[in-house]
Formats: sequence, structure tokens, C-alpha cells
Amino acid sequence: PFLCSTSWLLMELVVDSGVRKMEGEAMTRNETLICAPIMADTVDQMLNLMQKAKISGADLVEVRLDSLKSFNPQSDIDTIIKQSPLPTLFTYRPTWEGGQYAGDEVSRLDALRVAMELGADYIDVELKAIDEFNTALHGNKSAKCKVIVSSHNYDNTPSSEELGNLVARIQASGADIVKFATTALDIMDVARVFQITVHSQVPIIAMVMGEKGLMSRILCPKFGGYLTFGTLEVGKVSAPGQPTIKDLLNIYNFRQLGPDTRIFGIIGKPVSHSKSPLLYNEAFRSVGFNGVYMPLLVDDVANFFRTYSSLDFAGSAVTIPHKEAIVDCCDELNPTAKVIGAVNCVVSRLDGKLFGCNTDYVGAISAIEEALQGSQPSMSGSPLAGKLFVVIGAGGAGKALAYGAKEKGARVVIANRTYERARELADVVGGQALSLDELSNFHPENDMILANTTSIGMQPKVDDTPIFKEALRYYSLVFDAVYTPKITRLLREAHESGVKIVTGVEMFIGQAYEQYERFTGLASSKGTFQENYGWILRARSLSLFNAALLVTFPPKSLHSCVIAMVLDSSALPFVLRRN
Repeated sequence: PFLCSTSWLLMELVVDSGVRKMEGEAMTRNETLICAPIMADTVDQMLNLMQKAKISGADLVEVRLDSLKSFNPQSDIDTIIKQSPLPTLFTYRPTWEGGQYAGDEVSRLDALRVAMELGADYIDVELKAIDEFNTALHGNKSAKCKVIVSSHNYDNTPSSEELGNLVARIQASGADIVKFATTALDIMDVARVFQITVHSQVPIIAMVMGEKGLMSRILCPKFGGYLTFGTLEVGKVSAPGQPTIKDLLNIYNFRQLGPDTRIFGIIGKPVSHSKSPLLYNEAFRSVGFNGVYMPLLVDDVANFFRTYSSLDFAGSAVTIPHKEAIVDCCDELNPTAKVIGAVNCVVSRLDGKLFGCNTDYVGAISAIEEALQGSQPSMSGSPLAGKLFVVIGAGGAGKALAYGAKEKGARVVIANRTYERARELADVVGGQALSLDELSNFHPENDMILANTTSIGMQPKVDDTPIFKEALRYYSLVFDAVYTPKITRLLREAHESGVKIVTGVEMFIGQAYEQYERFTGLASSKGTFQENYGWILRARSLSLFNAALLVTFPPKSLHSCVIAMVLDSSALPFVLRRN
């Protein structure tokens, strides 16, 4: 039911006896703060954003004075401090440090002095300007206001030695809190920042900018960071790579992360499209497992595992294009991975050795069999036996499905952009090889099975497809491993042609629940993961993830659940009841 209110909704949770407590009651909250950058043209707009920041769950706000179109230091700062619902950090970033202020230094630093005198909780002064600022204070530093001395490197991440020297210089300047931000050219850059953070003897804010630096922002509590920055909306950032507050809280369980948190992730390139963090982190939260699962944009898997072998990285899912390269990184492989020559799941054992396995084909082959059996319920054995099974792609997923289809008695055909790779895989499974260009004209018989294991059709290139629509009529079923979007152009055109379709979600779910058990040692079921995945998607489609607070439970854990949120004032609030 929809309610006629646009501000607050109450939250009522009627939970079965024996169900875990809400996470805030069941787990200890860490001390790392979430700071919301506030950038706007006017003070009134800033104050409105500050209210949203509080509702979203931020602990403090960073007031970016350099974003204001007009600015009267004395009156505007006084208004902001008096009316802010959260503690304030004032930043007046000059263009030479990546900000918008292009005026004189005396006026800029004087505005920060005014903020200190009027009661700001924090001010941010650049390392290059701190000596001039300290001189202007004449020793009259406010006891309340903490001075963050910052340095920003928009080109790269220096060596550990250089970062250590930088921290020492910042500390020697009289900083209450050390802050530095570097740029990630490779995900390995983050390890050096973790090393500095965890050994720091002073409060420290250390971030690595860009998509490859995302985990530096998520894992602050684990390595002792003073705060992280979280935005109110996707894309409205004060520095590259900042996640939203709602993602920090609702996806990554930020408040519960700590030194003992085990790290998991999905390794790939690209990887930002993956829904794995949504599914795994909710699964961890639902049983109180102290772990976090993140997207990991990796260029070189061998280097990644060498670099992060000792930082509590407990396990990883592996996706395109690393499933084959990672084989050489593993100390041991399960029989399937050994035969296929591809790995999609890596577990770090207590002795530090890496165990690789392949769960790629299990969910996909099972879903294809179920769909075929639905149309032929009386048949015994695998419905794939004797079928012509065409696999698009000769990479890790292609190898897995080709192997699985062969095990079920299918006759396998491999179609790949590079014919030589198709031929290599076809030889392994005793099948036939085609170049991808030949596929649309390949129809030796009817009722074939088609399985796309490439990224063709994946967001953002949703208009791409590996085969002409006219050729789909020769198939009885089409499977697409791509699950973003769920219905790709290939699947849409297959459905329009009267062909059964199986989405990549089935493969994703099949992988997920098997990998979850390997990661955690806890039993689960495919049905539970299917229900949780569906619940998460429904929540997102209903804009629950746009709310300031999201509480989700595995569906069966609730007798009745009424979720109440504080929504954006422009949104239509609702209560979603699940019985």
C-alpha cells in the first residue's frame, strides 16, 4: 500500500523467534566515520544536502566552499555551522590541488581561519599551504577544531618509502589528522596505502582515487582509517571513485567491518557491472559472517595474488578475462578445473596456498536441462544426450560449458572469433570448430542448443548480438551467460522466434551458492540464493536502495516484515509488506 506522507515512514519488523538480531544489535560498530562531500552553488542548497546526508547515514559533512558561486565567509560559514545537522569539515580547495577556487591565497586561508574560530569541527588545509596558514594563526589554534593536513596526487601512487616520507612531513606540520589521496594506475597500488594506514601512529585518512582504488575506500575500518567519503548520489563525487553512502552501508556492511574481517571479491575486467557484491554481502550479513565482498578491477592476476597474499584475502570469484590465466596462480586444482583448464573460484587456505576450482558449468547446464525436461517430462537421462550443443566462446566459461555438455552426452560445436582457439577447444572435447562469422549460416539440423559464453550483449553494449535473428529458428533453446541485462538482445530475439530461453542469472546463482559454501564453510542452498537474488532485485526496482536505510532479510526468516524508510523528499514513500 502507498501512504500519503513524504518524509518519514516507521519501521516495524515482526521476526520469527530464533532469527538473528538486526545487524546493529548483533555486531560491534567500528569507529571509522563516513563523510559526505557537500558541493552546491548556494548555502541553502548545501543545507538541504546536509539534511539528506544525515538521513543517509553520514557521520559528518565536508563543506566544499570552493563550489559556492558567491561566498561571504563570515556570514555563510556561521550559517552553515549553526544549521548543519552534522559535524562539519570545511574545505576550500584551490585549483592547484584539484579544487575550484582560483582566487588569492590570503583570502582562502582566512576563510578557513574563520571556520575554525566560528566552531567548525574540522578544517582541511593542503600541505603546500600549511606553513602559511600556521603563520597567519599566530598560535591561536582552536582547541575544538581538528586540522586535517592533506596532499593529493592525481597522477599515480608513489612508492611505500615516498608515502612514508609524505606522512612524516604532514605529521611534522602540526596536523591533528594526516590525509593523503593518490591515484590508482593498478589495483596493486592500494596495497601500499594499506601498508601505510595500518602502521600509522596518528589518525590518518588514506584514499586511492579511481575505480581500481575502490577497496581503499571500503576497507578503511579494517586497516584503521579515520574516515571514508561517501556521496549522496552516484556520479556526484568530490574525487574519482567515491562510492555512495547507501552502497557503503547497505551493500558493503561498512559499520561492521574491522581488523578481523575476511576479504572476498570478484576479479575481472570489466567488473563494475557485477551483482555479486549485492548477493554475497547480503548472504554474509544474514548469518553474521564477518566478511566483505567487493568488485576487484584487476589487470594482472598473478601480480594481484602475489601482492595481496597476506592481507586476509580469503577467496575470489574470477570472471572475464582471467579464468585461464589464473590457473597458473593456483597451488592445487579440483579435477574439473584441471580438465577444463579454467578456474572461476579461488580459495586461500590456512597454509596460504591457493585452491582453484570451476563451478561455471554446473548452474548453466542444470538450468538448460531443467528447461528441456519441462518440454519433455517423460524422458530419462539427460535431455542433452545426442543434442548438437553450440558454444559461443572459447574462453574459461566456454571451456566449462563445452566440458559440461560433453559430460551429458551432447555433440559439441565451438564458435569463436578466433578460429584457432575454437579448434583447440573442439579438439579437447571431441567436437567441431567454427569461426563466429560462420555461425549464422550453420544449421545442419533443427532443435540445436545455443550457449553464449562471451560478453557480447553485456551492458553497456546491449544492442550487440553474436548471431542473426533469422538463424535462431534452428535452435530449440538459447542460453546466454550475460546477466546484465537479464534479457539480452540474443535472448529477446530467441524468444520472439519461439525458442526457449535460459538467462545468465541461473548460471550466476549456481556459481554463487557453490562458491559461498567454499568461501565460508557454511551450508546453503540454490533455492535460498534464488530467493535472495529475487528479493534484492525487487528491492532495487522499488527504489529501496535509494532510501537512507535498507534492512533486508532472507525471505524465509520473516513471518511478516514491514520495511520503513526515510526517502528523498521527491520520492513517493511506501511500505512494502511481505508475508
